[in-house]
Amino acid sequence: MHHLTYTAADESATAALGAALAEVLPGGSTVALCGTLGAGKTRLVQAIAEALGVERRTVVSPTFVLIQEYAGRRMIYHIDAYRLKDIDEFLALGPEEYFESDGLVLIEWADRVVEGLPEEYLQIEITVTGESERKFEISAHGEKYFQVIERLAEEELMNNA
Repeated sequence: MHHLTYTAADESATAALGAALAEVLPGGSTVALCGTLGAGKTRLVQAIAEALGVERRTVVSPTFVLIQEYAGRRMIYHIDAYRLKDIDEFLALGPEEYFESDGLVLIEWADRVVEGLPEEYLQIEITVTGESERKFEISAHGEKYFQVIERLAEEELMNNA
């Protein structure tokens, strides 16, 4: 399975998705988060971090610092590509160091730096479908993430897989 759609009726459903991702993502995973401003990219990162024991209020969008690091049960590297001018600016951050780590690399606005992503990654496209409702299109880029999608599909929270 390469693709999964998840509809979150509210913020607690988004939190449930974040908790499921924290559970099924193997160490060294890269997650490309895409969606419009206010779609909920940072909210999903907060949910993943919270599930790994990081205080939710400490997780903020790294728009100005570009990278935030959070130490939970696993390291989380939260990257925001929104303000980057081009791929060279992204590569200057040394992303491969993060990609090669055992932590989770979560990249907001990843569609701006696709050519700098590792060969394999999980993409999550978030669409606003209501005031607090969101649609998450989750797709695997590479075999490593086919299993992630399958494990997510097995999670009971997957309402319309």
